[in-house]
Amino acid sequence: MNKKMVCLDVDGTIVDFDGHMYPEVRAEIINVMEAGHHVLIATGRAFHATLPIIRDLGLHSGYSVCSNGGVSLRLDPELDEGFEVIARSTFDPSSVLDSLSERIPMAKFAIEDDTGQYLSTERFQDFSFGVQAAGVTFEELQETTAVRLVVFSQDSSTQEFASAIETLGLQGITYSVGYNAWLDVAGAGVSKASGLEALRQILHVDPQDTVAIGDGFNDVEMLEWAGRGVAMGQAPHEVKQVADEITGTVHDGGLATVLRTLL
Repeated sequence: MNKKMVCLDVDGTIVDFDGHMYPEVRAEIINVMEAGHHVLIATGRAFHATLPIIRDLGLHSGYSVCSNGGVSLRLDPELDEGFEVIARSTFDPSSVLDSLSERIPMAKFAIEDDTGQYLSTERFQDFSFGVQAAGVTFEELQETTAVRLVVFSQDSSTQEFASAIETLGLQGITYSVGYNAWLDVAGAGVSKASGLEALRQILHVDPQDTVAIGDGFNDVEMLEWAGRGVAMGQAPHEVKQVADEITGTVHDGGLATVLRTLL
């Protein structure tokens, strides 16, 4: 059996929406690693919030993609912290912030900067940051070099939010709308897929031996990129459409079902 590159989303795939990892899922991930396949985390979470998952799974070596492709990690137990950032994609968020603040005036904004810290307006915090965001002014946010820009609006439905973004015709960025009125913005061409492709070349894995499993809009490019793209059962229709196959929901252990086919 060829060694596979197995790329796993976290929230809604490895863990449920309460952050719980089912024992069978953990067991099958470990089984796949022990079978000699490359297992990589590919998540929208910042690396601070990804490391607990990595450590819980016992992923001591290899690679992971965080911040929707904005950050890539190399895992190595010989390193002082057990990991190092090997790639970071940045962009200038000022024009995007201007456009979004005009179109969605009640939105809250947060940025992951080029050091891995988070800055936010209106005390905006989220578990995916992995660190406490420092409060700053909107003007200070505009001057920040960004890896990831997060936009959240409690005053808009997901559909209204998505429509607002569409009408802006934003250029020079990559973005995905989440389950709620939540927008993730990265630099042009940056996605989980772009980060994973760079790592695939490092690992010398044939494209047809790549497997990706995810459930969100930020997984679309990754599922299209993979030789075998699998959507979780609770994924939106648009995500399922680009997948090669669909497994069970996160509560049904859908990830474990897919991983067993690799053994």
